[in-house]
Amino acid sequence: MKKGIHPESYRPVVFKDMSNGDMFLSRSTCATKDTVEFEGETYPCVKLEISSTSHPFYTGKSKLVDTAGRVDKFMSRYNRIKK
Repeated sequence: MKKGIHPESYRPVVFKDMSNGDMFLSRSTCATKDTVEFEGETYPCVKLEISSTSHPFYTGKSKLVDTAGRVDKFMSRYNRIKK
């Protein structure tokens, strides 16, 4: 890394998904006061609300929305008022 253009506190940080407890190690400049033990070492910890291990898009548990049914309901209501 070039001197002077990157933050000095670029260090290993554990990111913890609070919805399922999954943790992964990465490097970051995020400031945090929390620490956690991960694989025998103590690292700063950044708590996340959602990550790829809990997001519906990545887990395959996303819900399909029936937009055609909504359009049909709207049109039936609109046609009834128009007549």
